[in-house]
Amino acid sequence: MSRLVGIDLSSPPDGLGVLAFRGPDAAKFLQGQLSAEIEKLATGAATFAGLHNPQGRVIALLALLRTAPDEILAVLPRDLFSTVEPRLRKYILRAKVRIEDLSDSLQVLGSTIRPSPATEIRQLPWSDRWVLLVPADHPDMFAGRMSARAHWERADVAAGLPQVYLATSETFVAQMLNLDLLGAIAFDKGCYTGQEVIARAHYRGRVKRRLQRWHAASGPEPRPGSSARTADGRSLTVVRAAVGAQGGWDLLAVGNFAASEPAVEAVATGDADVLLVEPLPLPYSLPE
Repeated sequence: MSRLVGIDLSSPPDGLGVLAFRGPDAAKFLQGQLSAEIEKLATGAATFAGLHNPQGRVIALLALLRTAPDEILAVLPRDLFSTVEPRLRKYILRAKVRIEDLSDSLQVLGSTIRPSPATEIRQLPWSDRWVLLVPADHPDMFAGRMSARAHWERADVAAGLPQVYLATSETFVAQMLNLDLLGAIAFDKGCYTGQEVIARAHYRGRVKRRLQRWHAASGPEPRPGSSARTADGRSLTVVRAAVGAQGGWDLLAVGNFAASEPAVEAVATGDADVLLVEPLPLPYSLPE
């Protein structure tokens, strides 16, 4: 077997882990809990999906891979496991599904090159890259350096891919994170928690705050949930950030995307300072 070269995405403090949903009712169970279309997901196919509270706010964003008719793997930040796993367990009731934490047996790697198919390696398409779920005892595994991890994070920001962490769980309504533009919401499926609020926002067009991409030339590292401010005074809430290619910070942050809105003074949270940020383009278009 050839050596596998990948970027370690499992490492703390905000590394990714894997939950498995197994059993004949796995897809049906997740269909009633998550925002994406799960039951029609073919074996080998992947999708993003949101887990929401009744107010439509995103508890966690999961990357799902259907590996078999009765198995679906979910990739999400490990700091959310203690929130997501018990929350879903209480809805199992009589469903024939079990939830297992595979984070100690599967390592999450990122690759810019799709590797050759291997039965022990699961592959999720990730923008123009690949996330690999590799057995932790893989004999030829080589984890990339932290500099490569920073490059991966910057690519996620450039792709406009949001992430939800413990600090921002239940902060944003689904459309604020552009989940509707990333295929993570199915508006023609049955009920799931938070659906009423998400559908109302969609059909009435009342989403005024959206995820956008920005650059801060200097300042401390923007943390998820901290505040920032645009050059024209609009308030932003940071979703995720990465070191910029030429220094400073590239970030995804939620704010009002109507430039005609009045300026609002932002108040920093935690130990983060207010940053002045300039807009960068997203690879997809925001609604009018």
